[in-house]
Amino acid sequence: MAKSLLFDLIVGARPNFVKVAPIFHAKRDYSFNSFRLRLVHTGQHYDYEMSKAFFDDLEIPEPDVYLEVGSGSHGFQMGKIMIEYEKLLLEDPPDLVIVFGDVNSTIATAMVATKLRLPVAHVEAGLRSFDWSMPEEINRILTDRISRYLFTTEKSGNENLLREGIEKERIHFVGNLMIDSLKMALPNTEKTGILKKLGLREGDFALLTLHRPSNVDRPENLREIVLAVKEVSRNLPVVFPVHPRTKKRLKEFGLYESLDSGIVKVEPLPYTSFLALEKNASFVLTDSGGIQEETTYLGVPCLTLRPNTERPVTVEMGTNRVIGNSREKVVKESLRILGGDRKKGKIPPLWDGKASIRILDILSKYPPEGKG
Repeated sequence: MAKSLLFDLIVGARPNFVKVAPIFHAKRDYSFNSFRLRLVHTGQHYDYEMSKAFFDDLEIPEPDVYLEVGSGSHGFQMGKIMIEYEKLLLEDPPDLVIVFGDVNSTIATAMVATKLRLPVAHVEAGLRSFDWSMPEEINRILTDRISRYLFTTEKSGNENLLREGIEKERIHFVGNLMIDSLKMALPNTEKTGILKKLGLREGDFALLTLHRPSNVDRPENLREIVLAVKEVSRNLPVVFPVHPRTKKRLKEFGLYESLDSGIVKVEPLPYTSFLALEKNASFVLTDSGGIQEETTYLGVPCLTLRPNTERPVTVEMGTNRVIGNSREKVVKESLRILGGDRKKGKIPPLWDGKASIRILDILSKYPPEGKG
């Protein structure tokens, strides 16, 4: 009997956990038995208890390997991930390394694998903001260049990769794993009781998330957003799950205490509780990429507090408007929604909850014919 192949799944930050969950569920439910999965948690998201809450919520097994990298600058964090993951690969190499999204863990582990001549699959390939000031853009582009399999979520991903000279055979349009997880979790959102716990009414609050360095590390940008949100909160409550990095900066810049009673500050939430808020919000203010996708699927208006997006389908087809972070624009667009100008959207192609099945179906034929 042939030895079953070993595929590493790399996770390091909360968005990765959401993307990896459907892979495990699809392998179990559809009996993909030609390979085994090894879950490697780099520890880039260094609060293990918060990570564990996501694993429990999404029914992901405990990591097989935990590298315990922790926080630090981009260079420090990536260097440590590469050192620790290389040790694992030299001791027990997999047949394929599967990475997700655009975080430091993604490019760091992809580089180590490639230098050791191990093939890489990149899930969520081809997304481009065309903004090289974003660390994530650099991570995306470099990971795509060195990956054998490129799994895309929207047609712009295919177009970007082809324009960059990537061979067509490496590109697979499979849909969106974020939507797979969302569809799985939706039936459980009402059980969370989060609206009641926070004293909220369905459709009568806004939801805010904020974590990108361009917004939270620059005091002038963070101040603009805080002033805008305070103004919006005079019209309806704004629920704000505060990312640890953002909380640190708000306190450092003397802005945390100014977030008054109209802004409902909460600790980062389990996935299903957050999804319940997202689904029931009047609209969402965010600088997150994944939330642009989730709101498009849910039909909830989204205002992206960035000058660009790597997910153009959420603007072209979905409910997303990219508005930047100026106080005037944030307030104007929020009031526009409250006045009834709610952008209607459609669900993009292949956002049907079956991306994980398509990915595993392709990988079940690994290695490609004629390639060992």
